[in-house]
Amino acid sequence: MDPPTDVPPFVLPSPTALSLARSKIHTHLPATGQGHVPTTTHLTSLTPGFSASSRSSRYYGFVTGGCTPTALFADHLVSTHDQNVQVHLPNETIATDVEAAALGMMCQLFGLEEGQWGHRTFTTGATAGNVLGLAAGREAVVRIAGERRGRERMSVAEMGLVGAMRGADIDEVRVLTCEEHSSLRKACSVVGLGHGCLIDVGRKGEASGVDLGRLREELGREGRASIIAVSCAEVNTGLFATGARGEMEEIRRLADEFGAWVHVDAAFGLLAKVLPDGEEFEEVKRGVEGMELADSIAGDAHKLFNVPYDCGFFLSKHLDVGTQVFQNPGAPYLSAAAGSIPSPLNIGLENSRRFRALPVYANLVAYGQAGYREMLERQVRFSRRIAQYMLDSDAYELLPATAQTGTARLASIYIIVLFRAKDVQINDELIKRINDQRKIYCSGTKWQGKPAIRFAVSNWQVDTDKDWPVVEEVLNKAIHNNV
Repeated sequence: MDPPTDVPPFVLPSPTALSLARSKIHTHLPATGQGHVPTTTHLTSLTPGFSASSRSSRYYGFVTGGCTPTALFADHLVSTHDQNVQVHLPNETIATDVEAAALGMMCQLFGLEEGQWGHRTFTTGATAGNVLGLAAGREAVVRIAGERRGRERMSVAEMGLVGAMRGADIDEVRVLTCEEHSSLRKACSVVGLGHGCLIDVGRKGEASGVDLGRLREELGREGRASIIAVSCAEVNTGLFATGARGEMEEIRRLADEFGAWVHVDAAFGLLAKVLPDGEEFEEVKRGVEGMELADSIAGDAHKLFNVPYDCGFFLSKHLDVGTQVFQNPGAPYLSAAAGSIPSPLNIGLENSRRFRALPVYANLVAYGQAGYREMLERQVRFSRRIAQYMLDSDAYELLPATAQTGTARLASIYIIVLFRAKDVQINDELIKRINDQRKIYCSGTKWQGKPAIRFAVSNWQVDTDKDWPVVEEVLNKAIHNNV
């Protein structure tokens, strides 16, 4: 397997390096170009101003994956051959065949039956995948609402949102969810539903979980059509909206009863399916049980798949709906040869597309199921090492607060560790104290209205023996302000 690369000693550039690199950026178009060699020298001079976000196993901000050497090699080929993967042209290139193979192997990795997920495509990320999911869901639920009222062929794609809703005799399309990521709100805005369409159906007073009673109540409101958005690992805590297959089965049953679409926002959660059975990962694995019952799933590959930015994926069981929404009508020059692989431009947002599939294909071939399982095991165990430190500490508090202790508390930790300092004054400046050391990087956030910090462990190079002493040193210094 790919050997770990040398971890840069600092994950962030120094203020001096930032200032110097920034001063070298050209802001005026030169009258005469400088040529290739001087330009490459100039570009190299800018690199000290970049963070080591992907290159370092100690960058824990956002949920930032790395780039394996295999994926990096593949990405070089992507730029070298520069395929525009938009139309399936089997007599001209195998690019769409490679993309189809990568998506098929991804389904196999997730334990999803390939034949059921006919609408498969790579995207720029989970945000774009959420747009696809809500656009497809919007099309489906309006059509179903019309059919249940005896009104056929109500299509947002053909009639527009207002016209189709009027025809279907519905007043609103809503998204019922809990612990949603901000990108879901963005997607609601993009597809014309608006931020206000989001309805919280989470369990009150709990950090995660769908309240099935509230869900049924909202689904039953007259004149409304609904998309159910399931959070497959919440961004602040890493907790899952469902905790057993039975919960997803009930969500599916309610969706069928009320004509709703089930979309899963699985930016980084779905890969938990590869974890081995057994007590160690049992609670986390329960969070991804039954995800195959959804209508659509969106996720990121540039997170736990550890391929270069930007790359995400979208999976749906309803190719007919996807084609209705995303096809390029009236463009005969975009026609493809007959075959089993749909042209990507007719099932996604972009017409012109980078060959994002190749690094994913490369990693799947290089690592296989066992390789990704081993990688994720390391990431989860390292996250739990950090969480254990928080539990043992007099200075730090592991969030969210629960009645569980010891091993039971750690069982819910996936790859996110949320925490804060117990001392309010220290907590207000804690993120700065940590990141100013430049040896690790964490993201600041809010939890229950107060500042909090999160570790997101997602780089392929994670090594507890090498990384933990550095993390422990930074956390100890941050508390004592010995920076």
